[in-house]
Amino acid sequence: MKSERPFDNFLSLMIPAFQSHGSLLSDIQAMQQQTDGFHLWWLGQSGFLIQWQGKHLLFDPYLSDSLTKKYADTDKPHIRMSELVISPEKLDFIDLVTSTHNHTDHLDGETLIPLMQINPGLTLIIPEANRQFVANRIGADVDYPIGLTAGGSFEAHGIRLTAIPAAHEELEVDESGCNKCVGYVAEFGPWCVYHSGDTMLYDGMLDYLNPFSIDLALLPINGRDPARRVAGNLNSEQAVWLGKQLGISCIIPCHYDMFTFNTADPNEFIQIAERERQGYAVLKIGERRSFIKASRTEIPLP
Repeated sequence: MKSERPFDNFLSLMIPAFQSHGSLLSDIQAMQQQTDGFHLWWLGQSGFLIQWQGKHLLFDPYLSDSLTKKYADTDKPHIRMSELVISPEKLDFIDLVTSTHNHTDHLDGETLIPLMQINPGLTLIIPEANRQFVANRIGADVDYPIGLTAGGSFEAHGIRLTAIPAAHEELEVDESGCNKCVGYVAEFGPWCVYHSGDTMLYDGMLDYLNPFSIDLALLPINGRDPARRVAGNLNSEQAVWLGKQLGISCIIPCHYDMFTFNTADPNEFIQIAERERQGYAVLKIGERRSFIKASRTEIPLP
């Protein structure tokens, strides 16, 4: 069944960003002067910007409407729910950017190519198994990205990224045994942040993560529904369980409020987190949280 209305007609129905475009850029710039702790912005779906000591790490940005346009006349329309928070060509200060796997909302050519053009020194971190696919999508030399295998690390600008296998829905590997889907643990200064990418729980997941003292986890909560005809993720109950098992001080949920057919209610996550006494912060798109460290406890600041 085709979508009943053109994409443009949905623009006025979108969830507004907390802040976007000029106001978002102003906030990012203002936080450069506050060097205690680090600052984080949710950019929608699984996209997060981390600012620390003047450096900027961008996790899995999807800052276009490429999927909405691609699927507009199909039986699986990707109808955008939330305002596009910023255009990628405005982010001319990015040092590191990641892709956790090859799905377009985590590896978007219409986002990454402008980012590469405006940031000549940009470093792109990917799963090693996806190297040729990534190079083809972004039109870059095959040697351009930094490819990581499970447990492998790369460090630049004082930020160390370690790849953790992700099961989306299975632990898929290439002919060399390299994982096609990963998450990343980012270590910088005294901080440790886990961005899981798209994943479900799997045997051995805790063994990969337990060696890290994770302060903050960025986890999907949209769950798994075969009727959607897309690979599944953690749901709210599982995301909270993972946080409790690892002793994580704060979870920020993501991967919802982007497409109408594949979303979740963050209020359910809030109820479960409060029931289990799991620390959390639920952000609006474009919203910032600043974190300082006090006895290994994250204190979100407005």
